[in-house]
Amino acid sequence: MNSGDEKPLWTLKPPLQNSSSPLDQEPLEIQKLRKWQEERMTRKLRGEYESATLHLADLINSSLLAPLRIASVRVEGIHKTRPSFLGFLINPILNPITSSGSGDLPQDVQSVLRATRRISDVLQRADIFHSVSARIEHPKDGLAAPEAVDLVFKTREKGRFYLKTSTELGNNEGSASAIGRIRNVFGGAETFEANMSLGTTTRKSFNTSISLPITPDLKTYAEIGAFGLSKDYSSFASCSESLRGVKALVRHGEPLTGSHELAYQAVLRNIGNLTPTASISIREAAGQTSKSSLSYTYTFDNRDDRITGTRGFHTKLFQEFAGLGGDASYFKVETESHVSRPILPGVSIALSACSGLLWSFTPSPSLFPDRFQLGGPLSVRSMRFAGLGPRDASDSLGGDLYWSAGLSVIFNIPRKGHWPIKTHAFLNAGRLDSIDKSRTFAENIQNTISSPSISAGVGLIYKFHPVRMEVNFGLPLVASKSDGTRKGIQVGIGLEFL
Repeated sequence: MNSGDEKPLWTLKPPLQNSSSPLDQEPLEIQKLRKWQEERMTRKLRGEYESATLHLADLINSSLLAPLRIASVRVEGIHKTRPSFLGFLINPILNPITSSGSGDLPQDVQSVLRATRRISDVLQRADIFHSVSARIEHPKDGLAAPEAVDLVFKTREKGRFYLKTSTELGNNEGSASAIGRIRNVFGGAETFEANMSLGTTTRKSFNTSISLPITPDLKTYAEIGAFGLSKDYSSFASCSESLRGVKALVRHGEPLTGSHELAYQAVLRNIGNLTPTASISIREAAGQTSKSSLSYTYTFDNRDDRITGTRGFHTKLFQEFAGLGGDASYFKVETESHVSRPILPGVSIALSACSGLLWSFTPSPSLFPDRFQLGGPLSVRSMRFAGLGPRDASDSLGGDLYWSAGLSVIFNIPRKGHWPIKTHAFLNAGRLDSIDKSRTFAENIQNTISSPSISAGVGLIYKFHPVRMEVNFGLPLVASKSDGTRKGIQVGIGLEFL
């Protein structure tokens, strides 16, 4: 027997001691073993999924050229939509015109899938269905070829009637409005809309129109309507204006890729409700005039946000020729451009430029309702609304030639970049003049460009969808003697700002 401080000559192992070596690097601890098994299973499942995906992709790719043709197309769930209108949308997809002038139905799996996707897309863009789902079925026609199939689209039509009342803020005025809309009026995606509103500057307005697609790709629409409104100009011109007219237009494309609009309108205008302090010029402009004109508008807008964009470009070109009848006879062109770019994290720069020209074809001056107005929180800041340009006493008479430009540096609130509130510093310049026909056109342009009114300031921008609100503190740096300036705090609410 050994004493207590002596070590045994040998050590006995417990009978159940694990003496084996790990075969596949298995961890000894049960937690690590479970984790290892889960990771192994995940790798196995991922490999099987990727293998199945590749196999399925190979199977589909190898079958894309297999013979397949469309026997018929059925649209289920339609109650108000005309079958002839559905044929108007679908037939050009099924029968594309080739360079030889002949059309053929899709002949393989790839063509059938492509046609299915295009038909589903055009049905959704017609804006008459809540949902559209597609499936491929065996043909109902027992005499159909073995490789023929039917395309079936299950749809659910949208409601026909829509009514909405709202209060709105925009372009420095508030209004209450009611909008009524009838969708799919005659079963061909026609939309009838009526809008009535009461406001602070536009006292009363109404607009009714009916629009319909005129091309199968739904990129071109025609619209005809009637409108009327009454505007209060007493804050800058001691009068009000009422209009009544009709308008017809054709619109093609969308702003993201470039939209075109060609329109004709005939309008009766009346300048009235003169205040006791109205100037001689406004009194001479009072009364009724008429206008018959053709106009063209091009719009392109790829900004990341229409209200507080930090990247992108927007441009708009408007041209109008009046003189097809009535009292107005002129050519008008107006341009508007905005570009935004980020320069630092949370900091972007925005540059805007606008210009307009009104050239009257008569020896007499242009009519007051046709002239441009410039100045205010939406155009040249730190100037009164319609505060730039020719004046008679306290009345702004408007002008025939203008330009304006603005540079803004916009900052996010520190560590609150997601907030709808931004800060900005701005520099604005612009001028509005009447055209003096005793001078050359180049001399008129040079005079307008050489002596602008300039303002600068800082402020807050609030994105109050769908409008933008600004609270600015600004100072007029350069101004003509006749300009209406506004030093200090100025609030602007609108859709487009300089």
